[in-house]
Amino acid sequence: MRLENKTSIITGASNGMGAAEAKLFSREGSHVILADIEDNLGKGLVENINSSGGSAEFFHLDVTQESDWEKLLGYIKDKFGNLDVLVNNAGISASSPDLLDIDIFDNVFRVNTRGVFLGMKYCLGMMMETGGGSIVNISSISGLVGQSYVHMGYSGSKGAVRLMTKSAAIQYAGSGIRVNSVHPGIMPPMTTSEMTGDPEFRKIMLEDVPMSRVGLVEEVANAVLFLASDEASYITGAELPVDGGLTAR
Repeated sequence: MRLENKTSIITGASNGMGAAEAKLFSREGSHVILADIEDNLGKGLVENINSSGGSAEFFHLDVTQESDWEKLLGYIKDKFGNLDVLVNNAGISASSPDLLDIDIFDNVFRVNTRGVFLGMKYCLGMMMETGGGSIVNISSISGLVGQSYVHMGYSGSKGAVRLMTKSAAIQYAGSGIRVNSVHPGIMPPMTTSEMTGDPEFRKIMLEDVPMSRVGLVEEVANAVLFLASDEASYITGAELPVDGGLTAR
């Protein structure tokens, strides 16, 4: 198994891509801590994973709050003594007829960028103490290319994740920590999707995808698993699009 005896945190793990990552990591031998604000969904998924022979638990975490991260890392240190993998998956979408809405701008940066930064801030310290680890930050194709239908704040928040990833990869490589980013393309709508969740609008979005289909959350999870595992031991600072060829244009 590719993550045997490893301890992993996955944020935003109660549904969508995070849930797919949690189930896959568990099948590959990791003890998975599902960290999310959606308590009922997360606890239900933990029950499903554990009843299927996996090993998981839920921890309430608002990624924007330092106190929540402090509690989570303190819990992990006391119970496990080390942390092997962090997947900064939690995020929100942002599409609006008003592409200059400042409230949307502030909110997506608070969750998508500050949340990732805080995850790295608290997990890097433990990883340095225990000999290294792997961090996978979920960005987006919106962090690689401009798009007419996405709020510029969302693109900015995901572009910031891309460059924070590269900076951390360089700064912490000497501590045995790898940091990479995954950039999903058009996926099933997120629970926070608005305009981009509309079926007719999604048909227009798919015109930019050479493979002419929506991606699967399991396809993103497979990419995350690879970067988290020792199979990617010589890969750091990389950006991996999972987008059906959209960014190849």
